[in-house]
Amino acid sequence: MKHLPFILLVLLLSTMTVACGSKTSETVAEPSPEMQSADFVNITDVVPDVILEIRYFGTYNFVGARIDGYLQPTALLTRQAADSLKAVNDDLVKQGYRLKIYDAYRPQMAVDHFVRWGKNLDDTLMKQYFYPQVDKKDLFRLGYIATQSGHSRGSTLDLTLFDMHTEKEVDMGGTFDWFGRESHPDCQGDLDKGIYIAYDNVDTITAEQFENRMLLRRAMMAHGFKPYDCEWWHFTLKNEPYPDTYFQFPVREL
Repeated sequence: MKHLPFILLVLLLSTMTVACGSKTSETVAEPSPEMQSADFVNITDVVPDVILEIRYFGTYNFVGARIDGYLQPTALLTRQAADSLKAVNDDLVKQGYRLKIYDAYRPQMAVDHFVRWGKNLDDTLMKQYFYPQVDKKDLFRLGYIATQSGHSRGSTLDLTLFDMHTEKEVDMGGTFDWFGRESHPDCQGDLDKGIYIAYDNVDTITAEQFENRMLLRRAMMAHGFKPYDCEWWHFTLKNEPYPDTYFQFPVREL
C-alpha cells in the first residue's frame, strides 16, 4: 500500500488533535442539581452477561484515586441506551465476544473531580501509565480534560471486547484512557473503508488491532451508537433522551 508523505501526515495529525480538543470542550447546559435517576437502569439488569471493570471506582485510572460520585462498582445508562446496548451484545455474543465496560453514566461531580486534578500540576502519579508523552499543563488545551462530559447525560459509555474463546480482553492496541494519538479510532486506518494503513514511523498499532477496533465500532454503529473521533472505546446513543441535561446523582445500584 502506498505510504503518505511523512510531513503531510504530521500536519494531518496535528489538525486532528486540535479538533478533538475543541469538540470535547463544548458545553450546552448546566448540570441538574437534583438526583434524577427514574429513567436510568443498571446495565447488568438489561444485559446480564456484560463484564464490568469500573475504573473510576478503583485507583487504576489517570487520576490514581477513586473518583467522586462512584459509590459502587456498577454501571448505569438511560433505558434507551441500555436497550440498544443489549442488541449490540446479542450480535457480538454470536461471534464469540462479550462486552466489557469501563464507564457509563458519569455524574457531574466526577467531572468536577477531573477538573480539580487537572489544575493541580504537581500531581503526576499516573503519568507514566496514561499520559507519558503529554505535559499535564496541556491536558485542557488538548481536550483530554473538560468541564463537562457527554457521559453525564446518561447515554454514553466506554467499553471494549472480551474474547470468550481465549478468555482475555481483545487487543485494541492501546489502553482505555490513554492520552495520545494511538487512542484515535482512525490511528493507522481509513474508517470509511475500514482498512488498515501502515504509515512509517508514526503510529504503532497493528492490522489485527485496527480490525478489532472496527469490529466493536461496526457493532455499536449498527445499533444506534455514534463513535467519538478521539477515543476508540467511546460511544454515544445517537438519539439520546437527555441531550442537554448533565446529571448529578452518584453511581450506585438502582
